[in-house]
Amino acid sequence: MARPKPQHVLSHFKVLDLTEYLSGPMLTRILAEMGAEVIKIEPPGGDKTRNTPWVKDGRSAYNIQQNRGKKSVCVDLKNPAGLALVRELIARVDVLAENFSPGVMDRLGLGYKTIRAINPSIVMCSISGFGQTGPLASRVAFDFIAASYAGVLNMNGFADGPPVLPGLSLGDSLAAITGVGAVTAALLYRERTGKGQHLDISMLDSYFQCFDLAVQMVSATRGAFKPVRNGTRTAHLPPIGVFKSDRHYICIMAQNNRLWARLCGAMGRGDLVSDPRFDSVPKRTANAAELYAILERWFASVSEDEALRRLSEYRVPAAPVLSVEETMNHPHMRERRTIRRISDRILGDLEIPGSAYRFSEFPDDLELQAPLLGEHNAEVLRGYLGYSDERIAALEAQGVLQRAAI
Repeated sequence: MARPKPQHVLSHFKVLDLTEYLSGPMLTRILAEMGAEVIKIEPPGGDKTRNTPWVKDGRSAYNIQQNRGKKSVCVDLKNPAGLALVRELIARVDVLAENFSPGVMDRLGLGYKTIRAINPSIVMCSISGFGQTGPLASRVAFDFIAASYAGVLNMNGFADGPPVLPGLSLGDSLAAITGVGAVTAALLYRERTGKGQHLDISMLDSYFQCFDLAVQMVSATRGAFKPVRNGTRTAHLPPIGVFKSDRHYICIMAQNNRLWARLCGAMGRGDLVSDPRFDSVPKRTANAAELYAILERWFASVSEDEALRRLSEYRVPAAPVLSVEETMNHPHMRERRTIRRISDRILGDLEIPGSAYRFSEFPDDLELQAPLLGEHNAEVLRGYLGYSDERIAALEAQGVLQRAAI
């Protein structure tokens, strides 16, 4: 018998996970990290990420990262017996998460109206590229497609060059994190009212909510302001940018008068504070090219260590632009367990991103394992639905259930 999971903030909630790839699995993985019992429903053959690199001995490190702490039930939803089994589970959980294209759940016979009829208090969270409604809803979408429609991709790169893809899946991750907030808020509402609801989370919305200046500036100027790709420097609120040093590039942000004065002090150029070209934000914006040329010369005249020392001394926001490997090995990341070493029973020791959620009442991370395909078929069906071993064996023999050899 499995040991009881240690208590955490969501330990009393049960989640049915019908997700694949990243946005949905990340959402339910965060819920599992906060103590929820997550039952992952996998199709025959398993979640497609079971073959996503890096793979060793048939075990995907990516799949481990996104599915730690979940129980795997591998069931064929296209088989009436498999669909009936999932419907029974829906009646016994608090949350259902899915990230199919809009309309797929309805075609499976698991749309929200059906779900609500089975379990009126359930919180159903649907993540998609463009949302459940609107002209784009039916389009096939992945992260960079949503980023393109959101206007985000158009902001990456240089003004005279093409848009540049980001180096990580921000849209999927933002949708997952947005979904976590929505699920926990909906559970709080349910605790007070007894009412469940359907949450419609999209990557497009998740991306678009991140615009800080561009949207309101376009609107407030009646379109006179045109957002452009800035490359390594911003054209507004300068100086914000990346400058070449002897080992790394260095990123600085000195976008207001107070920070500008500090930056001038760090460079030993107090005269620039009152220079009529640079003594206000509008003037620094108008004379950005001259300002950035001064900064380039200063960074070229000092070592990286000296530049960072002076910037730190004057409390100017600055950082070396680290590689992923350098970030993984940074002592700050190690101390806070932002990079976390785990041990997988097949793949062995590996490092993954740690949880960004920190609770004073729950200071320790739960020790979680990623499931083998269908590993928990019997445990879940016995414990949740009261199925006998004979019935479970019959479903496996019929191909309704699958499981990997353990």
